Amino acid sequence: MSNRSLRAVLAADEQLGAGNVLTTRMRLDLDVDAPALAFDTPVDQYPARLSLTVRQLDELVRGRAAALAELGIRPRDPVVVFATAAADQVLGFLALARLGAIPALLNPLLDAERAARYIARLGAVGVLADAEHRVALADAELAGTPLLPELDGDPDQAPEPYPHWSGDPVAITHSSGTTGLPKAVLHSHESLFAAIRHRYSLPRAQGADRVLSALPAAHAATLIAVNLALGSGAELLLLSQPSGAQVLDEIESWRPHGVFGFAATWAALARFDLARRRLDSVSLWWNTGDCAHEAHIRRLVAVGSREQATRAGRTRLPGSVFVDGLGSTEMGHSHFFLTHTPESQRYGRCVGKPHTFVDCQVVGPDGTELGPGEVGELITKSPTLALGYWNDSVTTQRTRLRGYFRTGDLVHRDEEGYYYHVDRLVDAVELPGGARLYTALSEERVLAACPEVADCTVVARRVDEQVVTDILLQLAAGADPAVDRTAEVVAALEPAVARTVRQVSVVADAAIPLGPTGKVRKVLLRERQPAELGAR
Repeated sequence: MSNRSLRAVLAADEQLGAGNVLTTRMRLDLDVDAPALAFDTPVDQYPARLSLTVRQLDELVRGRAAALAELGIRPRDPVVVFATAAADQVLGFLALARLGAIPALLNPLLDAERAARYIARLGAVGVLADAEHRVALADAELAGTPLLPELDGDPDQAPEPYPHWSGDPVAITHSSGTTGLPKAVLHSHESLFAAIRHRYSLPRAQGADRVLSALPAAHAATLIAVNLALGSGAELLLLSQPSGAQVLDEIESWRPHGVFGFAATWAALARFDLARRRLDSVSLWWNTGDCAHEAHIRRLVAVGSREQATRAGRTRLPGSVFVDGLGSTEMGHSHFFLTHTPESQRYGRCVGKPHTFVDCQVVGPDGTELGPGEVGELITKSPTLALGYWNDSVTTQRTRLRGYFRTGDLVHRDEEGYYYHVDRLVDAVELPGGARLYTALSEERVLAACPEVADCTVVARRVDEQVVTDILLQLAAGADPAVDRTAEVVAALEPAVARTVRQVSVVADAAIPLGPTGKVRKVLLRERQPAELGAR
């Protein structure tokens, strides 16, 4: 069956959603011996990196579902999955979804103390944990939530797939947790599939037939990637906790045509001399979550290759395509998109235009809609939006405005309808005279102006009624850390922002605290003293 035919058949199924793509392919006998998912660790009798067919994947899922049913897991039961391997996260999700239960995927990088508090708040009926995380939780207070035994069931004893309704809860994933305890975000059968259904109406993107995923396995983006692959006949290799070096090694060995990741992924890759790596198989870099920095995008689109239509027919050109956007766990999918090639010039934290399924506005503090060029909070309405926060109706209602979701992102749009992201609301600081300091935009400018800086973190706060800014530089390989780059960095900033700079410091990577999805925890940096930030 062709990929187009497969997508057409699935698109016609009105019951299809995030909880039943695999079972639907099996039920309709749709190319079930075609390769689908691969993992970077062995799974049962299968070696690492073997592309499992739909039939093999279904057998693995049925075995786990049978074991879960034997343990008494039923529809609507929230069950935590806390494991390092992407295989454990993805197969746990698929098995629990088959039962109509609610998999609550927990990032394995979350420390045991915060993980225990998060689990206790969920009120889950059990925790599926690997050996490492069972040890981490052994003495934790989980409010009576039991650790479930290792799953070993007979696939033939699996219950029939649960018949999902569009509004059924299908997964709980969590926010990045950069400002405290991560928030538990509830997705529905329909919401987590809405963007995939939209993609069925479009030609399959170049590079989307064989994809390497460097996304956090416990994130909603991974669940979308899994169902997108299962629903479009693509092959997807999921990495568990990839470093930049591992992603590059996997590209060279597995030869994907596309790579999915977050902004932190591209920052890690851009530290390497990419021209010396064998990356010609890659046509597509696909970003979600925070938008990416120009300095990192330009390094990536300079390598790889892409097809392009010319007068002489389709030909392969050097240089790849980078699809940027802006999304979040709550948004369920990137709500904007922008395609970069080596020839692109639209940067400055432009995230592109909204997808056709998105209705968004830029509003001021009082909720009044703002016009072009005016910076305000992005609010958005879309079928991809999560249902809200699990066991937290207060936060759910506080993040709603006239039926829109308040993203906490500060943006503006131009007269052509392109949107630009400047900062998170919690990180921006008011300056005298009505000006405003945007830390993300400042980082963008420093990276664009200073080629020896691989990554940059701007920390702004009020000290004795004055705004002070500390700029932390992570240098590219070979750059001299003893060089004073203060003048170069300050010159890249807007004058009002430059006047607030207290120090420019070179720091080690370990000095930058990261959340479990790789986002910088600026709230912790704002609490540190100048000496702790690496003052020179």
